[in-house]
Amino acid sequence: MVSIKDVARVAGVSDKTVSRVVNGEPNVTADTIEKVQLAIADLGYIPNLAARSIRSNRTNIIGIITDFISTTPYSGDIVRGVQDWAGANGRTVLLANTDGDQAREANVWRTFKAHRIDGVLYVAMYHRVVVPAAGEVSIPTVLVNSHPEDGYVYPSIEPDDFGGSYALTEHLIALGHRRIGYIRLNPLLLGANQRLDAFLAAAQAAGIAESDLVIRLGMEGPVGRETNYVYREALDILSMPDRPTALVCGNDEMALQAYLAALSLGLRIPDDLTIVGFDDFRTVSLGLKPELTTVALPYYDLGWQGADMLDQLVHDKGSETERRILKCLVVARRSSAQASEMQIADAAGTGG
Repeated sequence: MVSIKDVARVAGVSDKTVSRVVNGEPNVTADTIEKVQLAIADLGYIPNLAARSIRSNRTNIIGIITDFISTTPYSGDIVRGVQDWAGANGRTVLLANTDGDQAREANVWRTFKAHRIDGVLYVAMYHRVVVPAAGEVSIPTVLVNSHPEDGYVYPSIEPDDFGGSYALTEHLIALGHRRIGYIRLNPLLLGANQRLDAFLAAAQAAGIAESDLVIRLGMEGPVGRETNYVYREALDILSMPDRPTALVCGNDEMALQAYLAALSLGLRIPDDLTIVGFDDFRTVSLGLKPELTTVALPYYDLGWQGADMLDQLVHDKGSETERRILKCLVVARRSSAQASEMQIADAAGTGG
């Protein structure tokens, strides 16, 4: 096995100098760094990471604990953001998926503790309130796409579902839509309730009467195993004599079903009806024709910024009470359009 002494001998420097180059320490000349790196490459030297971690009390490894990564469209970009940050900052990532099983999660915490990882990103694939099952395991932790239940203290980073939905509703109102339908997500989801609350708040602020809002439940039941009513409810809303001129869907997958319902009734989008979604799940939002107006969830930024927050925490520079909220921006595409006089007349039940 090639040792640090072998590298030092070939490079013509001291053992300590090789160690400083390997550890990226300052005050080493460029020529010396080049000599050491060439010797390392020629000899195939592999640094002893375990010994280095003991000396520095850092492993440069961060863990990700997720719940339902395999069942949540597009949210894998959170993990991609973490991995990209780690690659850019010389860190290694360990990923564990628990499928929401608390016993499995507790075992993951113990495993991470045994491997002496530097910190954990606790990633909820659905925006929600959480209590990590960390028990007595003390590892710096940042909550991603979630925030802690009252009485628990963890730094967190999450999307502004309320702000995104409010802006989307304002977008529709600015286009002249005054009678608007809404198919809501599973009430068990924090994001679902924030989006509906924002829709109602924006409509009220614009002076739209409650009687001009048609709100239906699109799905309910255990998360990941919901009963889906979206197509049925969309058909019913769009068959009304005074149907809405715009239909807001709790997410983009719901919008896909709303498109199918509209098309089955012979309605053209956006000529006869505006449809909008939420998430910017691009397999749907760009695959639909016309392309779907929606709100983009900042999944990648949640991962990247979450990893940076964790790094600050590990190095005693972060705050254990920080709660960072990332904007969700409206992405206007061709499924939303100005409400025409004919649409408005139809919504009022006076069309001929």
